[in-house]
Amino acid sequence: MKIVGISGSIVGSKTKTAMDYLTKEIAEKYPEAEYSLIDLANYHVQFSDGRNYLDYEGDTAFVTKKIMEADAIVIGTPIFQASIPATLKNIFDLLPANAFRDKVVSILVTAGSSKHYLVAEQQLKPILSYMKAEIVQTYVFIEEKDFLRKEIVNDDVLFRITRLVEDTVLLTETYTKIRQEKENKYDF
Repeated sequence: MKIVGISGSIVGSKTKTAMDYLTKEIAEKYPEAEYSLIDLANYHVQFSDGRNYLDYEGDTAFVTKKIMEADAIVIGTPIFQASIPATLKNIFDLLPANAFRDKVVSILVTAGSSKHYLVAEQQLKPILSYMKAEIVQTYVFIEEKDFLRKEIVNDDVLFRITRLVEDTVLLTETYTKIRQEKENKYDF
């Protein structure tokens, strides 16, 4: 099983910190999973210009191909100005409309205020649905008060990250099994 984590911003540290916790959880509980974290701060990704994602080169090609090859994706995103960052939206724009077909996608959100809780529901989930993702319905929402010195200090948040990882892996295994059973019904 290939799982790709995306830290969806080029600024700030909270989303990257939360994704590091998630990375550690996957490594400890599911060492057989092939997991990689794409921190967009470490890549120079071009703006989408409408080309097929296979026509890009460099970091843009690497990031898009890695996402397209994944069985599951965990999207980590901060909320800026009551919206997802442009760097994350650009990733969606680079990919084809059905990029997440047969992929499980889960969400981890960091925000400065509880007022941004519904951004994932009203902005991110509709994009993922349009792109045919199998969305893990519960997501992790982490507020400013849950961090101290680049560490998560709220035990409930850590529990929710553990649960998100479990749900992501379980749904991916389940959907893979269902697809395999359907394919086995055909003789070709």
